[in-house]
Amino acid sequence: MKIGIAADHAGFDQKQSLVKQLQSEGYEIVDYGAHEYDAVDDYPDIVVPLANAIVNGEVEKGIAVCGSGVGVSVAANKIKGIRAALITESYSAHQGVEHDDMNLMCIGGRVLGASLITELAHAFINAKYDGGERFQRRLDKVLALEKN
Repeated sequence: MKIGIAADHAGFDQKQSLVKQLQSEGYEIVDYGAHEYDAVDDYPDIVVPLANAIVNGEVEKGIAVCGSGVGVSVAANKIKGIRAALITESYSAHQGVEHDDMNLMCIGGRVLGASLITELAHAFINAKYDGGERFQRRLDKVLALEKN
């Protein structure tokens, strides 16, 4: 599975650690930046290339990191085709994919530790969309919202 990842300055160190961990486990990781620490970078500039890569099928899922995870979540959800959520615990990391077809997980690099971030990444990456009637019905309603 090809996973995209991006972070601003506030999530940079956590992203670097997560990239190394996931690569050591055999995941193909595409790093959309930041590629070096820049204290004045802006999260929209970092998350938009990742979101576009998901929409264009360059990567299957994405993980975005900023200080709280809120900023990247807000920005990513402006991109048509993205279903991003701020995740802070394991249940939502997999349930968001299984029930809502979430394709971009947003996490807070300043509020979560490395072990929890890795746990959340595994739950997210390994989850599959259920596709059952009630979940698809709800997803279709969400997709209709994008068209308006």
